[in-house]
Amino acid sequence: MQEEHAPNSICFGCGPANEDGLRIRSFRSESGLEMEFSPKAEHQAFPGMINGGIIGTLLDCHGNWTAAMALMDRLGETEPPCTVTASYSIKLRRPTPYGATLRISSEIEEIGEGRAKVLMSLRAGDEVCATGEGLFVAVKEGHPAFHRWN
Repeated sequence: MQEEHAPNSICFGCGPANEDGLRIRSFRSESGLEMEFSPKAEHQAFPGMINGGIIGTLLDCHGNWTAAMALMDRLGETEPPCTVTASYSIKLRRPTPYGATLRISSEIEEIGEGRAKVLMSLRAGDEVCATGEGLFVAVKEGHPAFHRWN
């Protein structure tokens, strides 16, 4: 999604143009979007475990793209609206191990006019390490983030 719809984005989590960022790559799935992420050594909070802020960023950015794509589909458009995070929360259910490929899935819980509530889950192997939910909203011309994906 990111390379196709926002190739010049500098977002730390999902911007393809940010060489120092996480550069997540989200793909469509049956129920929403999915992605895989292989953490680097610098993403650790302490030896062997991933930092909670990195986990939050992965869920936030992936959830935002889930909302953007769902709103695009709902409107029958070919480009997603620019969406931003209105709120999100995560539950760190167990330590997330370094060295494992992380798999994040997301789905729409509720969608309305210019807004979507998204549920997210992060797994390492068969273990759910974190879950989250977020409300993402489409912004209009004049909002500071409106052109951020261009």
